[in-house]
Amino acid sequence: MIYTDQLGRKIELTATPKRVICLVPSITELLYDLGLEEEVIGITKFCVYPEKWFKTKLRVGGTKQVNFQLIKDLSPDLVIANKEENTKEMIEELDRISNVWVSDISNLSEANQMILSLGELLNRSERAGEIVERIDQGFEKIRSLISDKTVKYFIWKSPDLLAGKSTFIDDMLSRCGLKNLTLIERYPEDMGKDSPDFVFLSSEPYPFKDSDISYFQTKYPKAKVTLVDGEMFSWYGSHLLKSPGYFEQLLREINE
Repeated sequence: MIYTDQLGRKIELTATPKRVICLVPSITELLYDLGLEEEVIGITKFCVYPEKWFKTKLRVGGTKQVNFQLIKDLSPDLVIANKEENTKEMIEELDRISNVWVSDISNLSEANQMILSLGELLNRSERAGEIVERIDQGFEKIRSLISDKTVKYFIWKSPDLLAGKSTFIDDMLSRCGLKNLTLIERYPEDMGKDSPDFVFLSSEPYPFKDSDISYFQTKYPKAKVTLVDGEMFSWYGSHLLKSPGYFEQLLREINE
């Protein structure tokens, strides 16, 4: 069978993969929820969910740097990667070792398609379909909570970097009914020229804390500055089952 990943790359498989290495934390969690306990033989040091796998599965490195010799010795028949989280050089080197399926996700639709595609590739189509259906139902429920207010979402401090357009975070914000004031694509540096209703400080990749609130409150005195769970805004895959409930609670709190 020939499968096409989200970069349009084609891989040919003669059988369902039985030895899988995943280099994307949110997809590792998905593979667990798809019931691939035996098939997944390697993960990264950032694949913290599920905790059981984090403690027991072999770690092959991080998301930006891996042990290629270790991966080669493990003889995987599939490596799962991501365009943004993993480097182009890594993927090119991994192509010499195994079949590599690369995800590229900037919105909910692409996240759902990734789940369905991997479900088909790994012989878990029924379970993948159930997960996508539940995700869609969850996001449908929060449509009535649209606030129609503006936001800036910070992912880093010094420099102060924002989540901009064409990012998965931007799509999540829009599904919360929030208008992202950052119109530049990807992750630009904040120029401090706007006056948002809300400022969100993400828990990842920079671990914003309560002590950071005063800095941004001074920078944006009219905004409500709030710490938010970055996983809920940036982890695609089965983690999205948790996001609508979190968004509902967050929207109620910030609109009080």
